[in-house]
Amino acid sequence: MKSEEIIVIEDNDTMRLGIADSLTREGYKVSAYENGVDALKKFNLSPAALAIIDLKMEPVNGIEILSKIKEINPSTEVLMISAYGTVEDAVKAMKIGAADFLTKPFSPEELRIRVNKIWQKILNERKIEDLIDQNKLLNDELFTGYEEIIGNSNEIKKVFSLIEQVADKESTVLIQGESGTGKELVARAIHRKSKRSEFPFIRVNCGVLNDNLLESELFGHEKGAFTGAVKQKKGRFELAHKGTLFLDEIGDVSPAMQVKLLRVLQEYEFERVGGEETIKSDVRIIAASNKNLQKLIAEGKFREDLYYRLSVIPIHLPSLRERKEDIPLLVSHFLLKLAEQNNSEKKEINTEGMKMLIDYHWPGNIRELQNLIERLYVISPNKLIDPLLIAGHLSGQTIMNNGFSNLPLDEAVQAFEKKMIIEAMKKSDGIKNRAAKLLGISTSVLYYKLEKHGLL
Repeated sequence: MKSEEIIVIEDNDTMRLGIADSLTREGYKVSAYENGVDALKKFNLSPAALAIIDLKMEPVNGIEILSKIKEINPSTEVLMISAYGTVEDAVKAMKIGAADFLTKPFSPEELRIRVNKIWQKILNERKIEDLIDQNKLLNDELFTGYEEIIGNSNEIKKVFSLIEQVADKESTVLIQGESGTGKELVARAIHRKSKRSEFPFIRVNCGVLNDNLLESELFGHEKGAFTGAVKQKKGRFELAHKGTLFLDEIGDVSPAMQVKLLRVLQEYEFERVGGEETIKSDVRIIAASNKNLQKLIAEGKFREDLYYRLSVIPIHLPSLRERKEDIPLLVSHFLLKLAEQNNSEKKEINTEGMKMLIDYHWPGNIRELQNLIERLYVISPNKLIDPLLIAGHLSGQTIMNNGFSNLPLDEAVQAFEKKMIIEAMKKSDGIKNRAAKLLGISTSVLYYKLEKHGLL
């Protein structure tokens, strides 16, 4: 029985009922509508996998319905039918995205053959999507973030030591630190050095999903558990069996989800959403948060019992401000990787430029440093990245961090531009061609902007 719906839109009663009856006998679930307006209202709420649409209808014709359906859900396959079909109509429908075009009159057998062929295409595409999803979870995850933890400072050496101590244990680990400090890198390093390294490392970002989506992601769901649950889906706890499950941004989980997580951490069993079977999973949990969980506990926003379940082994990651001596190593690493990725000569930053990077306060930590180095690498025309270029982009980042959040958009843009120009003129000792270079604009454009802001 094919439980997923086919939607039929046909204004001829006899034809509409005949199509619906024929496909229902074949095992399909069919909803039939006499006009596109009613059909689109239903489709917008619950897109069907396949739509069969008559070409000539009122008040909305089949081509318009086809376009709207593809706009709402591009993956829906469409079979166009018409008693007045021409080659031009068929070509137009195919260009918009129709899978097939069938001319009336047609036999029930011909209809079933065409529909079964399209349905097989749908099933094949879903198999491919499942493989891609699984590959992303079990393989592509390995290549996100930084490839290594870089540093030689005492602070990062303490982290290395903790990784070595805890990797081959089974205890849960809680990694805390500011955004951009490399918490996921540490989690991956622990997994790679553990006895579970041959099994999956699965990550879920708890901070970007609402409760319903997070529950489905973690525990999976059964087919029909909710609108849109067109097939059974394994959750991250199942996919991570015998491996490691990394719960990122655990501090953003709601109190209701905290209760469900606590039960799993206590018993290592759960049920899929909409399911009754209890599933056991052998996973090691590593959690991470950029928030102060003990403060959240004091505020009544995080369960104390869950905190103690997660923080059997706590690891604190220092901010980049706390280990500035690692900046040259990180910069060299990023420049080398960029050269390899672009198959080009490695670019350099001299002592003056490096001092600017070390003196900066890096609110975004390593992630901000990596993004800046990549930007400088791309826009620098020379092998040696000009310190003036570095200074200009660092001053721009400082301005962005200060922000103009209390101003209307137009005023904020003008204020930002004026402040950047003032900073560039200071950095270049008032030499306009050097200031223009810092700003990435021509000298003539700089003169215009100086006059506009009353700075001449």
